[in-house]
Amino acid sequence: MKLPACETGVPDLDEKIRQYVEWETREDYKEQTLQLVKDKKIEKLQHLFLQRLTFGTAGLRAVMGPGFNCMNEVTIVQTAQGLLRYLKCCFPNLSEQGIIIGYDGRYNSKRYAELTATIFMGQGVKVYLFSDLCPTPFVAFGVRHFQTAAGIMVTASHNPKDDNGYKVYWSNGAQIISPHDKLIQESILANLVPWDVSRDTSILQSNKNMCLDPLEEIMTNYFEQLKSVLLSPTVNATSPLKFTYTAMHGVGYKYMKEAFHIAGFQPFIAVEEQKDPDPEFSTVKFPNPEEGKSSLQLSIKTANANGSTIILANDPDADRLAVAEKVGDEWKTFTGNELGALLGWWLLRSYREKNPEKSLDDVYMLSSTVSSKILRTMAQIEGFNFEETLTGFKWMGNRACELMASGKNVIFAFEEAIGFMCGSSVVDKDGVSAGVHISEMATYLKMNGKTLNDQLSEVYNQYGYHLCNNSYFICHKPETTKKIFERLRHFSGELKTYPADILDGKYKVKDIVDLTIGYDSTTPNGVPLLPTSSSSQMITFSFENGLVITLRTSGTEPKIKYYSEFIADRALKDLVAVTTTFEEMVTAVVDEYLQPELNGIIPKSD
Repeated sequence: MKLPACETGVPDLDEKIRQYVEWETREDYKEQTLQLVKDKKIEKLQHLFLQRLTFGTAGLRAVMGPGFNCMNEVTIVQTAQGLLRYLKCCFPNLSEQGIIIGYDGRYNSKRYAELTATIFMGQGVKVYLFSDLCPTPFVAFGVRHFQTAAGIMVTASHNPKDDNGYKVYWSNGAQIISPHDKLIQESILANLVPWDVSRDTSILQSNKNMCLDPLEEIMTNYFEQLKSVLLSPTVNATSPLKFTYTAMHGVGYKYMKEAFHIAGFQPFIAVEEQKDPDPEFSTVKFPNPEEGKSSLQLSIKTANANGSTIILANDPDADRLAVAEKVGDEWKTFTGNELGALLGWWLLRSYREKNPEKSLDDVYMLSSTVSSKILRTMAQIEGFNFEETLTGFKWMGNRACELMASGKNVIFAFEEAIGFMCGSSVVDKDGVSAGVHISEMATYLKMNGKTLNDQLSEVYNQYGYHLCNNSYFICHKPETTKKIFERLRHFSGELKTYPADILDGKYKVKDIVDLTIGYDSTTPNGVPLLPTSSSSQMITFSFENGLVITLRTSGTEPKIKYYSEFIADRALKDLVAVTTTFEEMVTAVVDEYLQPELNGIIPKSD
């Protein structure tokens, strides 16, 4: 199939289109490309072909379709070739050390995984390729179990159905961080021409000595380790609770079912309509349990019909966990920060019960900078160690590896976006293990006459109220997002002049940290302690009365997010007064700093 004679009139664009059409084997993508040329959709073509996907610390994640700026077989082949070349430079024994590859149930995920395996095997590299859909944490676990050079998970997690992604783990089992992302991107650009055998997947069947299925061994070892850290599987077997579980049309059902069996629980009640993988995500608008009740309607219906009081929900690749509990006649969906508080309390209690003679000097918990500071408060009172990292489990996972390498014991890490790392067998968020720990905690509490919500109140009564309000606005125009943040850092006309208050001076700003431009008003030299990144927007405002609110952009979605927390004095028990002040301040910051109506940004719908 050749480019029409009319072409686009843009030489560079014509050349990129010719390359793509030559390298693409999918006829529908070719036809879509040529139709855009015929229709003179120059702006669209420039977006698809003169821009290209950039490999970052989250790997790749984008819409599937034609062009170098989308996820398709051409960009996957180019990415795998570049990654292979880079890994060969880093690991002299790559051929024997090998890599591990998993995939979720989205359209094309298995194909992208097989293409990647083909490219690596074609260069003599051993590949552990899962024979079935698997949770993302199984790849992270598998890297460390088999001591591979890297791991690759083909998934777009909770993104819409048209998206896919390519997540890379380093040899320590954590997601890659700089400088690997930039160096991999350079290697991709140096290996754009598909190799002759890049799509000949017959090698996967013809060379079984180099293409190994890790699924059974990973299942055995993952669940053995999970069982070893639980408190009492025999008690779990007598749990009076009925749990409802949804896989959100993803991969989780099979693995959470086995996790419940290993942990001793009676089988959970599955949300049948969402039990099996479905790349259409046919019953939910967004396949993301972080959205709250709007994504849990079928779960609530199933739970009510079966007399169940607790809902567990994984996202489609099972690395995140949402939890809801029936409180009276209503369902409470816990936030990620509330679950972080509960799991932090529970895992500390579990550690002490299993290690009664040990001190907490070498025990660590971690959370990201936009998550609740509840673990920090707990650490100050209980005596364990707490560390804060940049947003994302790539930072917590790598820091956990550093701590473990120096003999420390990392028992928990979390981020507010319902991501939890319980223990250290997986140095990434893991929705399967988190679901089991929540279930064991809920069982223990129930047998002592309490609910999860009761225990959350006790945690805040002991450590002080940590009220959080996190949400987002949709903004499809990057120029609008940039304008919002540039206004905040040029508030008085000059760089580094920020808003000093809200509500005409009623509440005053004490400190500001701007990790986009590298400014921190709390340090002597004005330089932040956390790493900075000019490629994303992130400003934190700390107010004199204890409110901290961070405004930032998402790395994978067109969102402006805000994360707020009001840490009240432990002696302050008037929740109504604390909540009233908190809500007033958050509303004012959103209205005055983000100016939603003026900027035409769309609030989260729930």
